[in-house]
Amino acid sequence: MSSPRGYLALVLHAHLPFVRHPEYEEFLEERWLYEAITETYIPLLTLLSALHRDRVPHRLTMSLTPPLLNMLADSLLQSRYARHLDRLIDFCEQEVSRTRDDGQFHRLAVFYRDHLRQIRRTFVDVYAGNLIPGFRRMQDEGNLEIIACAATHGFLPLLAVNEKAVRAQVRVGIDEYRRFLGRDPSGFWLPECAYYPGVDRFLGEAGIRYFLIESHGLLYATPRPVYGLYAPILTPSGVAAFGRDIESSRQVWSSVEGYPGDHDYRDFYRDAGFDLDYEHVRPLLPPTGERVATGIKYYRITGKTPHKEPYNLDWARAKIDAHAGNFMWNRERQIEWLAETMDRPPIVVAPYDAELFGHWWFEGPDWLEMLMRKVAYDQSVFRMTTPGRYLEEHPVNQVATPAYSSWGHKGYNEVWLAHENDWVYRHLHVAADRMCELADRFPEATGMVRRALNQAARELLLAQSSDWAFIMSRGTVVDYAVTRTKDHIARFTKLYRDLLAGELDPAWLQEIESRDSIFPTIDYRVYR
Repeated sequence: MSSPRGYLALVLHAHLPFVRHPEYEEFLEERWLYEAITETYIPLLTLLSALHRDRVPHRLTMSLTPPLLNMLADSLLQSRYARHLDRLIDFCEQEVSRTRDDGQFHRLAVFYRDHLRQIRRTFVDVYAGNLIPGFRRMQDEGNLEIIACAATHGFLPLLAVNEKAVRAQVRVGIDEYRRFLGRDPSGFWLPECAYYPGVDRFLGEAGIRYFLIESHGLLYATPRPVYGLYAPILTPSGVAAFGRDIESSRQVWSSVEGYPGDHDYRDFYRDAGFDLDYEHVRPLLPPTGERVATGIKYYRITGKTPHKEPYNLDWARAKIDAHAGNFMWNRERQIEWLAETMDRPPIVVAPYDAELFGHWWFEGPDWLEMLMRKVAYDQSVFRMTTPGRYLEEHPVNQVATPAYSSWGHKGYNEVWLAHENDWVYRHLHVAADRMCELADRFPEATGMVRRALNQAARELLLAQSSDWAFIMSRGTVVDYAVTRTKDHIARFTKLYRDLLAGELDPAWLQEIESRDSIFPTIDYRVYR
């Protein structure tokens, strides 16, 4: 396709909060990472490898946040994940025997056993327990564009009371990108797509070329963008902003009309951990013994009632093909119409949480692969691209200032500044001011003092994670989110007081360095 009429940029945001508890033999919330590796990250690497092997033209943009990168690289979590997989495979072996006289469920049990065996082979034999080199290789091959993110996914508009805190989130995030991926990033994912006028200045200072924002952040820019959502704008700092396309997002995200809600797809909520006899599933449960999701799910969505029918692999695969074709057809019509009204090829930017594909929507990775194959060979209207490549081809763009916005509920700050979580910010703001004070008071620290200053920076950044406020407002594992916030603030405060008093506790410092081991190369002077 020498001259496409337009472009489609799929952007996947891969992020999890930093959860690592070496003080326990097993910790429930570490399963967030294990589930994402099994259901999203390895399937994404597998589909990208298949497309590369088959020489299918494709382009994908993906963020890998610093907390996720640090966890993927951690040897303790790698070994615990392998142990978790072994338990699942052993359970599936038992399920194959238990269901041998039930054709429908036996086929599913065999499927899960074989699928998890392949996941384990990929994790251990192909990637030696570390998926990061796999993503890095995909980027080096030119089909994957990995973009950076803030250090701990802090909600930047609410941290901007002290702009040094925002700058530190940006710079540490970019330093971690370089450490893991061996190059400078061209793009940046603003956590929660949360923009406030001026944050782009810190991105520009760090060499970032573009970022992504929610639809209304671009549509309500000043002045209004001539091309709406279908071309980037340049902020006053010279960094480009790409807006999220509403139509393509709705087709995948919407709980009412989105593809993942189709009745033939696997039901997320019906899980063997809750459905089967307690003693049978006990080996997969945490030490505390409560029932939890295992990832082994035998039912399809069926309908909007409690009644669920068994999952049918063949029906799901047929829907994957149909939905990939439907998404492509809609983008063809959309881009054809846009091209008639624009003097440049439009770009449709479709960002999603990466964990939607595989974790929430089990068939999502297969849908992505099918879509990319269809786009490459079954149409001639548009081409897959990345925001960075589009800017290379179309560097001249309108200058405008995006509007304050996020992609959270109602589009602004409400999710992260609600009555359930607003108490955290006075502590975060005081801690940020104190971190700057420490950085100025100890301009060239060495030895244990330097270690303590670096650990103080880690504790502040971990406390600033947007995930804790999100969890509090959504009412899920609230106790854990509150505990994490309070613990990091308490550790920071003790470090602050001990540093000022000149009374550091070497044993305690070593303990929290081991526990909160993120960012091993951090330099506290980023707060100067």
